[in-house]
Amino acid sequence: MTNEFDALAGATPAGGTMSGTAAQVEWAERIKREVNAEFDRVAAAFRSQARRQEDARRADTEAVLVILEEKRAEVMGRQQAGYFIHDWQEISGQVRQMIFRDARYQVIKTNRDERRRWSAERRRG
Repeated sequence: MTNEFDALAGATPAGGTMSGTAAQVEWAERIKREVNAEFDRVAAAFRSQARRQEDARRADTEAVLVILEEKRAEVMGRQQAGYFIHDWQEISGQVRQMIFRDARYQVIKTNRDERRRWSAERRRG
C-alpha cells in the first residue's frame, strides 16, 4: 500500500527498497536515520531510568522498552518515502507519544498508579 504522497509522485514500491522518487528517497533516508537515532535516544533514557529503579518499577520500564522496540520495528519497516517525509520530518516527541498511546503502556501506567495509591494508603493507615 503506498501513501498518498508517494502516489501523487508516481512512485511504486520496489522489493525491499524505499518507494518514492529519487529525491524523496534520499530525503526520507536522511529522516529515517534521524528517526532511528531518536528511538536510540529514548531507549537510552528508559534504560538509564531502569538501572536506578527497584524491581517492580524496573519491570515496568523494561516492558516499556519492549513496546518501544516494537514501535521502532514498525516505523523502520515502512518503505514509503512519503511516510517519513510527512510524518517524521519534524521529530518532536513522536516516539514517546507512540509509546504513551499504546494500550499496553496504558495498562502499565494504570497498574503503577494503583501501586502508588496502595502504598500511600498503607503508609497512612
